Amino acid sequence: MNALQKLDLSGCSQLQELPSSIGQLTALEELYLSGCSDLKKLPSSIGQLIALQKLELNLCSKLKELPPSIGQLNALQKLDLERCSKFKELFSSIGQLNALQKLYLHGSLELKELPSSIGKLNALQGLYLSGWSHLKELPSFIGKLNALQQLSLLGCSELKELPSSIGQLNALEKLYLEGCYESKALSLSIGELNALQRLYLSGCSDLKEVPSSIGQLNALQ
Repeated sequence: MNALQKLDLSGCSQLQELPSSIGQLTALEELYLSGCSDLKKLPSSIGQLIALQKLELNLCSKLKELPPSIGQLNALQKLDLERCSKFKELFSSIGQLNALQKLYLHGSLELKELPSSIGKLNALQGLYLSGWSHLKELPSFIGKLNALQQLSLLGCSELKELPSSIGQLNALEKLYLEGCYESKALSLSIGELNALQRLYLSGCSDLKEVPSSIGQLNALQ
């Protein structure tokens, strides 16, 4: 079984746990657990999957956290925790995922904040936080994500402002802020986003002004 490259357990809704022996699958590149709604935790041996590139946990509605060993997945490019509605914590070890390009956290309703180690994800291209109804502000370390191309905050209805560090995202091409009802203004630094091509603000019903710096977005299409 050391040759196994893909393991798809999607929709196995009564699966409650994985055996610790899964860590022996050192050639495994893709692990799909979407819709495993009874899965409550992952074994710490998951960190031994040194070839793993994709880990999908979409709709694992009883999953509350990932083991700290997740930081050992040096080849991981995609981590999908979309609609893990009971998910409460991301360990700081997530900042060790040097190859991570896509992080999906749509609808992870119990997750209160992002660990500061997120700012170390130098390869991260897409960060998807849609549906965090309790999110009131983005941490300033978001500006350290030099490779970030897409940032989705769609439906973050209590988001009041963007940090000035948002202007440091030199690679950002798409910024989704639809339905951010509490946002009253955009950061002045938004004009520093030289690569920005798409800016979505529909449904921002409390938005009172657009900063004059928006005129600097010459790449906007």
